Amino acid sequence: MSGAEDGERQKAESGGDSAVLKAVQAALGAENAAVYGYGVVGGRIGDGRRDDARAAYDAHRARRDELMRTVRDLGGEPEPAAAAYALPFPVPDAAAAARLAAELEDRVAGVYSDLVRAADGSRRRTAADALREAAVRAARWRGGSVAFPGLAERSGTPSASATPSA
Repeated sequence: MSGAEDGERQKAESGGDSAVLKAVQAALGAENAAVYGYGVVGGRIGDGRRDDARAAYDAHRARRDELMRTVRDLGGEPEPAAAAYALPFPVPDAAAAARLAAELEDRVAGVYSDLVRAADGSRRRTAADALREAAVRAARWRGGSVAFPGLAERSGTPSASATPSA
């Protein structure tokens, strides 16, 4: 563990700075929602984009697992995934599935931008890498990019929080 990570853990454990743990938990929640959402995308996307959906699904599962370890490293208990998540709109076909994939990536980028602000050292670099990857995937799904990926107020993207359904 690096000195910066050890310092973050000590801050989180002492209760002096829970911002990093809170941001990591939010990223974990977004990754859980993305994994769920890509299950929907995979069921509706056309054959030509199925490999893209599968690759994104696998990437989000890997990030989710990494974030669960990070939460534990910071002395927290990972928040469990919801049984289901409310989708932002109906997904009846491949075009809607591609829009959903872009929306999922935008939401993930938003929470990683918060983690970039909260963390430092290698954790900040990892969050910046995850934000970049989400922004690139969103651009591919959308067919274009936004000026400030991860910043909802700049890109016109709705809130980055995932909405579990009851």
